[in-house]
Amino acid sequence: MDEGERLQKVLARVGLGSRRTCEELIAEERVRVNGEIAELGRRVHPDVDLVEVDGAPIGIRPDLVHYLLNKPAGVVTTAADPQGRPTVVELVPAEPRVFPVGRLDLDTEGLLLLTNDGELANRIAHPSHGVDKEYLAQVRGTPSRAALRALREGVELDDGPTAPAQASLTAEGLVKLTIHEGRNRQVRRMLDAVGHPVERLIRTRIGPVADRRLAPGAWRSLTGAELRALERAVADAGRITSGPGRDAR
Repeated sequence: MDEGERLQKVLARVGLGSRRTCEELIAEERVRVNGEIAELGRRVHPDVDLVEVDGAPIGIRPDLVHYLLNKPAGVVTTAADPQGRPTVVELVPAEPRVFPVGRLDLDTEGLLLLTNDGELANRIAHPSHGVDKEYLAQVRGTPSRAALRALREGVELDDGPTAPAQASLTAEGLVKLTIHEGRNRQVRRMLDAVGHPVERLIRTRIGPVADRRLAPGAWRSLTGAELRALERAVADAGRITSGPGRDAR
């Protein structure tokens, strides 16, 4: 039977640092394999073993890819569209095949993750792993302090009250809203509820991942540091939050 790869080599390959750095992580007992503290010299099988660093599971398969896309308006968040509209998967490499993590509706722009890492995608989308998502909304009119306070405290929607959010006015008619729930079209419905319908909506951050320089329609791979930060954010959110599991947009 294949003995597997040395753990420090695998950790280095997925961007946790040099092999020496990864050896130090193991020596500091910050790495677990299948729930057990790993020791130097441990070998792992990327297709089988669960590896965690600082309590956050990490994908160690060599074929995993994680893309960050700046979705333009008019592109649907699906792998295929029966109406023939352009899809987000057409904007990234065809191989390996990837799928979007969550959804942005047709008219919403901004950051979207696409990956073939089903485990990470499921943890991001799961109701108990509500990572913060930040949006910039151009709205009709300029919200009052009372409207912003209502957004922060939670507003009543047809499927129940929203959780407290972060809301601020960045310019006249421009609202920055950060939520961790993921209800269908939640941001638009929240702003409708306080009397300021959305005219343009852009997602600007997913957990710790943001990129103001990424042009509409452009994509790039997540860096190793971004991927580790995202995995930590998902693990941390899973310990303290719960709520609906669909992306708001």
